[in-house]
Amino acid sequence: MQDETIIAEFTQQAESFNRSSVATAEDTLDALVELASPAPGERWLDAACGPGIVCRRLAGHVAEVHGVDMTPAMVAVARREAAAAGLSNTSYAVGDATALELESGSMDGALARFTIHHVPVPGRLVAELARVVRPGGRVVLADHLADEDADDAAFAQELERLRDPSHWASLPLHRLRSLGDEAGLELERERVLTISLDFDDWLERGSAGAAAREQIEHALAARPQGTECFRIGADGGGGRILDLRMWLSRWRR
Repeated sequence: MQDETIIAEFTQQAESFNRSSVATAEDTLDALVELASPAPGERWLDAACGPGIVCRRLAGHVAEVHGVDMTPAMVAVARREAAAAGLSNTSYAVGDATALELESGSMDGALARFTIHHVPVPGRLVAELARVVRPGGRVVLADHLADEDADDAAFAQELERLRDPSHWASLPLHRLRSLGDEAGLELERERVLTISLDFDDWLERGSAGAAAREQIEHALAARPQGTECFRIGADGGGGRILDLRMWLSRWRR
């Protein structure tokens, strides 16, 4: 059922996500590529690639990038945008990032951005990325952080799910780190960034956001400052900014 929910949600979001500021922000894309340390001649996987934004950014650094996503509408956008950019070293397939149709050890690197919080039992995802990467290769994970405090984390997850039914759970830092450990990977580098989004744009992109606005506003009124990892503030022009915390990590196979 979660797969069906994800496909429905991201069919609806395929075009808007491709244009969204959070997905296309230059600073976070640069940070992700710098952390990944891709090299000429390498073959990389972008798991749950969405509209191929990261694939297109990686394409200039490596020999080949292969993107996989379970939502056909996302794969269609990724192929269209790669063709428009004149890229000949990207390829895309519809598929499940937790059960990839790729040979073990066939990639030099694999990454997943904004994916973990959609996956029940996310260890399946990280184990699969570890499987397809060659010994000595890299696995790069990037996802939203949840607060270590259980009440704060629950508050943020309730709002996320009201907006986007495909949201499963953001994880706290200690749990994210354990995913790599459990997959037999060695953590080499990590960093935490704050990413800022226009609150109304974030809300409206989710398929349930407009319908759930009243409930979300009620929850925010009861706890207007949010949490350390999910914080609402003013933008200075009468609007609101949502600050999330994003964890980036590089692991060695």
